[in-house]
Amino acid sequence: MEVALRHLRRRDPVLKQIISQVGPYAMSHHPPTFHALVSSIVYQQLSGKAAATIFGRFRDCCGVRTLKPAAVLAVTEAQMRAAGLSGQKARYIRDLAERTASGEVRFGRHTKMADDEIIAELTQVKGIGVWTAQMFLMFALKRPDIFPVLDLGVRNGMQKCYGLDPQAKHPEYEAIAENWRPYRSIGAWYMWRSLEIR
Repeated sequence: MEVALRHLRRRDPVLKQIISQVGPYAMSHHPPTFHALVSSIVYQQLSGKAAATIFGRFRDCCGVRTLKPAAVLAVTEAQMRAAGLSGQKARYIRDLAERTASGEVRFGRHTKMADDEIIAELTQVKGIGVWTAQMFLMFALKRPDIFPVLDLGVRNGMQKCYGLDPQAKHPEYEAIAENWRPYRSIGAWYMWRSLEIR
């Protein structure tokens, strides 16, 4: 990690200042599993507290601590709705369970796949877009060079730190992040943390 931080400080004077203000890099990770990706779907567009409550209820409804495709497919959409999931999210989770059960999505092989291959595989699932796939790459697979340009927090951080116009297009953000390669995930994490600095 010290190599990565040294690289980022050297390549980007703005990020160097943010790193000194924020302190050590401390991204929290979770296992790259079916359970984790279901959790990501549940958490989409919800506050952390509400999502945690719904996710806990859904897990209880499935009767397991760690979600597996078979347990999800054993419950009805009505039961999923009763746990607090929207009909849309219930269908997304069922689609992921079906594709995982059929072998179309195989979590065990992701560690050997390239970032783009994983994004292409996961975005075939209903309700999983590029942003969700990128979060899975960063937080579950610990990939160091992901730049989630679609993430509002990253863009807000870059507007604050680099003086970008809120109307700036994606290529303007991507051009700045080019300096962070091959550690764009770490740069993105510092952009999230930069929003906590006055």
